[in-house]
Amino acid sequence: ATLRDRATSKIKKFLYGIFAVGWRGANRHWRHYEMAYLLLAGISTPLVLSVHSVVSFDFATSILPTWHTTIFPPYFVAGAIFGGFAMVLTLMLPARALFKLHDIITLQHIDKMAKIILLTGSIVSYAYAMEFFMAWYSGNQYERFAFWNRVLGPYWWYWWVGMLFCNCLSPQLFWFRWCRRNVFVVYFVSMCVNAGMWFERFIIIVGGLHRDFLPSSWGLFIPTWVDIWTFIGTHGIFLSLFLLFIRFLPMIAMSEVKIVLPESDVHRHHPVGAVMEKESV
Repeated sequence: ATLRDRATSKIKKFLYGIFAVGWRGANRHWRHYEMAYLLLAGISTPLVLSVHSVVSFDFATSILPTWHTTIFPPYFVAGAIFGGFAMVLTLMLPARALFKLHDIITLQHIDKMAKIILLTGSIVSYAYAMEFFMAWYSGNQYERFAFWNRVLGPYWWYWWVGMLFCNCLSPQLFWFRWCRRNVFVVYFVSMCVNAGMWFERFIIIVGGLHRDFLPSSWGLFIPTWVDIWTFIGTHGIFLSLFLLFIRFLPMIAMSEVKIVLPESDVHRHHPVGAVMEKESV
């Protein structure tokens, strides 16, 4: 609505007016907005749990070693939050530096996000350990072989570098406060987590398929030029959409910034204590 009111051309005014859906800043509009915000937040929270749990069932209900496990639902949920916060930091920190948003996105915000990455990274590390424990405890020779193959097989460095270092060890830097408040360390860890989560998906899918029950069907995955360019293209599409977003739309929700400003406090010029003292006199 602010962009619509400040638009310099009729085309921009018309387009922004469509997205503003008649917003005029009236009290009734704010009440409806806050109610819709609350309802969508309440719906989205359990949706995060259900979506990733259902996706994990695609693997867990199969009979392939490393897939047939009950730990996948919480494992996928924690991994989604883990990788999601890392990706947000990956995009947010350069935008914060380029557009001078230091007063809006403070070190305190980055510190809290780093703590969430530390928490979810610890949960993911625990899930990795439990996978190996259950493979050993089950006594299933196929499960045991699959996990030994994960650590010592053809894709061994995917696990040691991608999963162990990137997902388990690098977030442990956030135990130290100075690391959580150093944007370069935070950016390094977030990039490690992004890479580690990609390696994790690769290990789960390819690791479970390239050596299954029949040695005659064993092989290595070799990406074709279609796979490579599809992978590169997804990065290009995502970055293009992200740059278009920050070019034409506000990067920070203005309504949320206004709420936390000192001017939004109704008692800013007349503190509650001062008013009560005056009334008592």
